Amino acid sequence: MKDWIVLTIAMAAACVVVLTIVVVNHRRIGEDDDPSQTPDVMEYMTMMMGVVYAIVLGLAIAGVWEAKGAASETVRQEAQALHEVSERVQVYPAPVRARIRADVDSYVTYVVRSEWHHMEVKGELGDKGAVLLAQLRRDVTDYEPKTDHEGQAYQPLVDQVAAVDDARTTRGEGAGATMPGVVWFGLITGAVVTVGLIFTLQIRRTGRELLLAGLFSVLIAFLLFLIWDFDAPFGRGLSATSAPFRDLFPDLFT
Repeated sequence: MKDWIVLTIAMAAACVVVLTIVVVNHRRIGEDDDPSQTPDVMEYMTMMMGVVYAIVLGLAIAGVWEAKGAASETVRQEAQALHEVSERVQVYPAPVRARIRADVDSYVTYVVRSEWHHMEVKGELGDKGAVLLAQLRRDVTDYEPKTDHEGQAYQPLVDQVAAVDDARTTRGEGAGATMPGVVWFGLITGAVVTVGLIFTLQIRRTGRELLLAGLFSVLIAFLLFLIWDFDAPFGRGLSATSAPFRDLFPDLFT
């Protein structure tokens, strides 16, 4: 059974149970019952639903903010590992050094100038990046060190290329939206219900009440927009950027 069906059944069942209890309890009340002696629960229910929705919003914002921070750290690790490859290869002979550095430059240029836009639009990595990284790995691993100094640099270079590959994979996994659809359903439904509860409190047309109602609605809309903007770590206004690549390889983008 699909998750959406299970969710719908659970929500419908909970609603039916509550309404059934209320109706049955209402029929059992005698004619001499005085409802004025029973505290009004409307304000309490409104307050509790607002509190619950605030907790859900807070958890959603914390989740997408953490994903954004992880995306930025992944980009930094990928750029730093490439920079280490470019620097550590200094001990290799000039032809080998030039070939490996050319591979690094080609990969960085592609990521910044082409793949980044592809991630923003498609939510996935480009195919050419994997090819360029495979070429870099091949040039690094195929070289046989001739001296002890070169041998000491070989394994760290291989490790750095592996770090690039790992960071690239992580970047690809986070390229799309991170918030499941069922969470968005809950957030939007909760926003409609929470804002709609304003009308259960018999809001009037006084300037103060209208101002507060408007500000409350604007706040909910702003928080939902914030979650939506952070939901794609590489694709929207407050997303992770390619700045680490530009900072560590400034000669490629001058």
